[in-house]
Amino acid sequence: MDQASQTMIDNLQKNTGKSLDDWISIVRKEKLQKHGDILKFLKTNHQFTHGFANLVAHKTLKSDAASATDENDLIMQQYKGKEHFLPLYRKLRADIEAMGKDIEFAPKKSYISVRRKKQFAMLVPATKIRYELGINLKGQVPSGLLLPDTKSSGMVTHRIVVNHEEQYSKEVLDWLKKAYDAAG
Repeated sequence: MDQASQTMIDNLQKNTGKSLDDWISIVRKEKLQKHGDILKFLKTNHQFTHGFANLVAHKTLKSDAASATDENDLIMQQYKGKEHFLPLYRKLRADIEAMGKDIEFAPKKSYISVRRKKQFAMLVPATKIRYELGINLKGQVPSGLLLPDTKSSGMVTHRIVVNHEEQYSKEVLDWLKKAYDAAG
């Protein structure tokens, strides 16, 4: 388990008085099966922040990289039926890795979180025809390809849609680099 996840788990116990396993049991008793439903339950009924609710939801549903038996399997599931986006993902990953040695790629069930000290991007094969990059740039005014995020419940501040490799441009890479720099 990565250090950031372990710190979150330790802080969950410290902040709530209950362990991760306790919270997983509470969620399971509610018979909640969807990530969004678990987030809503924990935020509404237990005043969780998004980060803690997200942690408990992923661990309950076993949809995070640490719960998967093989990270590559998790990635391949994301791209099932969307295999035409794999070359774009590989190019994005290589370009992001070139930004620094402190980058962690953490696959989840439907996206890949890209982190330094904190998440600065998300790689999301959203649909068969839409690939999205979530970008964290608090306070940045949207411009050009950088759109405001309206979907991710605060996990990122902006989105960039890149539907095919030809749309992957210097502007996209510049926004990713700016987010990387801000996360350090």
